[in-house]
Amino acid sequence: MSAVTGTVHLVRLVLRRDRIRLPVWILGITAVTAASANAIRSLYETPEEIAGYAATVEASAATRLMNGRPAALDSLDGITVYESSTVAVLAVALMSVFLVVRHTRAEEETGRAELLRSTVLGRHAATAAAFSVAAVASALVGLLDAAVLVANGAAAEGSLLHGASLACLGLLGAAVAAVAAQVTPSARGALGIAGGLVGAAYVVRGLGDVSDTALTWVSPFGWAQGTRPYADDRWWLLVPLLVLAALLAGAAVTLAAHRDFGAGLLQARAGRPRARPSLATGWGLAFRTQRGLLLGWTAGITATAALFGSTGREVVDMVADNPDLAAVFEAGGAGSVLDGYFAFVLSFLAVVSAAFAVSSVLRLKGEEDAGRAEAVLATGLSRTRWALGGLAVTLAGSLLILLCAGLGLGITHALVADDGSAVRVLLGGALAQAPGILALAGCTVLALGWLPRWSGVVGWGVFAFALLQSYLGELLSLPDVVAGLSPFWHLPMVPSEAFTAAPAAVVTSVAAVLTVVGFLGLRSRDIT
Repeated sequence: MSAVTGTVHLVRLVLRRDRIRLPVWILGITAVTAASANAIRSLYETPEEIAGYAATVEASAATRLMNGRPAALDSLDGITVYESSTVAVLAVALMSVFLVVRHTRAEEETGRAELLRSTVLGRHAATAAAFSVAAVASALVGLLDAAVLVANGAAAEGSLLHGASLACLGLLGAAVAAVAAQVTPSARGALGIAGGLVGAAYVVRGLGDVSDTALTWVSPFGWAQGTRPYADDRWWLLVPLLVLAALLAGAAVTLAAHRDFGAGLLQARAGRPRARPSLATGWGLAFRTQRGLLLGWTAGITATAALFGSTGREVVDMVADNPDLAAVFEAGGAGSVLDGYFAFVLSFLAVVSAAFAVSSVLRLKGEEDAGRAEAVLATGLSRTRWALGGLAVTLAGSLLILLCAGLGLGITHALVADDGSAVRVLLGGALAQAPGILALAGCTVLALGWLPRWSGVVGWGVFAFALLQSYLGELLSLPDVVAGLSPFWHLPMVPSEAFTAAPAAVVTSVAAVLTVVGFLGLRSRDIT
């Protein structure tokens, strides 16, 4: 048989297992572009408003760092792509990274790939299947992105070019993940390597754009941005993206042929001969397994908050001549545009930070599935202390991330605007969103206790809705009954609104009830 025998069957298996996860990724990325296009066409209706936006962006180093070098900002099409591309390019690359690692290295780590390999299955079939599905998913993202832009009146050629650049970045993300899966013996390590490379490439592109140097062209994100849809339409810059993806895919195949199945090219270092006493406790064990996750989330959220904080004054300048945009930030009763901007940023960062809480709670399910929980519970550690230790790390980690978000936002704004009083206000505003994160964690615990098989779907589903409501709620005009299903909707948006204890207390109480009920289910059911 050939090295790719059985690829078609594995493709069907991948599609079967990701029948919910993959459509959520694809439709979510498309929804961001659609919402941005609709919002921008309603906010910039006159040539004066468009010119004001372009002038502000041209002089903004922070905007260049996040969105890249301005191009075609004299049109609504160019503004739409400029504002939506930040989320889209990172999301499509990470979608492919998660997909490929999940169906290659993670399958080897759990032992399922070994069972499949005992049948008629080629050595490279798993990589080929995961890469194929990632390629098709990336192409769908690109096609839907182009269709949304064209439906909103954008030029067809520029829209197709933007969609094609997204597809190429997704393909490149899949190739990077395929190589990372050969290097490390764990799925967590592969995600760390691939995600780190994606983040590093994005930062390099940003530094090159801020300094206006050739450093931009070192990063694949710079190549995609250099296609300049609606301006020059440089289709030829897609070629290096495709060539690099092909080279990395070939490297993954070569590396896979030179390593033992189930192992990585880099072997894990030997551990201590004796474990620390803290590892015998629930919280110590949970912290040891989640410290990398916590460090990554803290650093990422802090850096993002710092970028938002550095653009506060520029937002004020941007809306000075645009009453429609000012009305968006003042919609919640804000005393000023700046307060409305920071209230939106804090709410958005809090919802994004809730992803850490959900993934942290689901680590308990991951320990069950891997068989490690059974071994741990065979010792003197009770099930209650084991689970409480994990939730203690979730709670402490979530508060730490919110604390760093508030400090990052406040300190950078204080340095740029020379307003030290903002640090205390923004720190308090960040911590005011903590009950919402606890509520999402409580929903995940409830599902973990009573519906363990569906805990991932429930946890990430609730998170996805909260993110949709926070980011697109105003644009979608969701009824209060529907929007109220998100716990963050009930919390005051400090500093545009005064903090009131009643909503926070109610949401915290709901989170506590959900957690307790989930614990009762966890104690009464079998360990899977």
